[in-house]
Amino acid sequence: MTLKTVLAVLGILLAITGTLFLAAPAASSRLVAIADIHGDYDAFVGILQKASLIDANKRWSGKNATLVQTGDYLDRGPKSRQVMDLLMELQKDAPRQGGAAIVLLGNHETMNIYGDMRYVTDADFASYTDDKSEKRRQSAYEAYAALKSAAGKMSKDNWMKSHPPGFVEQREALGPNGKYGKWLRTLPAIAKVDDSIFLHGGIKPEVAALKIDQINRRIGDEIKVFDTVENYMIDERIALPFFNLDDFTAAAKAALMDTKNNPDRKKYLEAFLEYPSWFSISPDGPLWFRGYAQWSDSDGAPQIKKLIELFGVARFVVGHTPQPGGQIGKRFGGQVYLIDTGMLSTYVAGGRASALEILDGRITAIYPTETKVLQ
Repeated sequence: MTLKTVLAVLGILLAITGTLFLAAPAASSRLVAIADIHGDYDAFVGILQKASLIDANKRWSGKNATLVQTGDYLDRGPKSRQVMDLLMELQKDAPRQGGAAIVLLGNHETMNIYGDMRYVTDADFASYTDDKSEKRRQSAYEAYAALKSAAGKMSKDNWMKSHPPGFVEQREALGPNGKYGKWLRTLPAIAKVDDSIFLHGGIKPEVAALKIDQINRRIGDEIKVFDTVENYMIDERIALPFFNLDDFTAAAKAALMDTKNNPDRKKYLEAFLEYPSWFSISPDGPLWFRGYAQWSDSDGAPQIKKLIELFGVARFVVGHTPQPGGQIGKRFGGQVYLIDTGMLSTYVAGGRASALEILDGRITAIYPTETKVLQ
């Protein structure tokens, strides 16, 4: 990859351009939305079955229904890989019956893409292991120890503790050429289906001038920038493929100390280090914004009204912020539905799985043992 190509990709951050994501399928007569799964595969399977979207063999049985998953299937729980496998299968399986499975990015998916591993569990890492994992782990440490540019190197014991079995394989699998990484990079952040917009966090009024496609492209372009700079740093022996975000950041800062005769390198390393302000990472971006859950009624009502009018929809359906008591939240006269009910109940006290059904103008909350009409 040439430096010219790298700098061209970095320029994307200054303009909203890029590859189109797959458009959301046309709406069916029945919509079912499910929010934050966080590796709780068993609870996810249970609520899919309760909503009559899969059968006992975990195959699609929802006919022409549309499932929308609003992100955060990764992290915190032990079975994120199994959740991804099921989502990928449902995407393939649902269209055979005229249905669709739309999977969105949440903040935890982009965290994993960028190598922010704070919430990946040892059990999740272990799901990527095989009989050659320990050999790969030892080789990875040796490559790390030999890397001249690595700043503040850890002792072997500390490195091994922070890189449990499966760590190296997980980073590869979620990388741009890995099974899950390739798939994640095809997913949008926002989908509009019929008269509803679905996303993980929320669209802040200050960025509402952007269209849905533009927001999706901008997030995708930032991921492309990260992948491009990561590949460059690896090619230049500044970093290693299994580095996490902290490692890449430290490596970029260290490399900046030696760019006196390489001004081009300085430009794109500095651009990379601006990532905390990226749309996909910013707390005001659509993957992280919590205003719909945190606004007061008086502050939020006019802002939601403005957003509803701008996007020409009836409602926003979002996850990200766990709702008390494991109950789907309805706000601003039904213009916002908060559907993160803490599916991973070992993390969210009192949490449980849920699904929001939209059918013939009626909106229903589906829980493991009951249903409630909300509108």
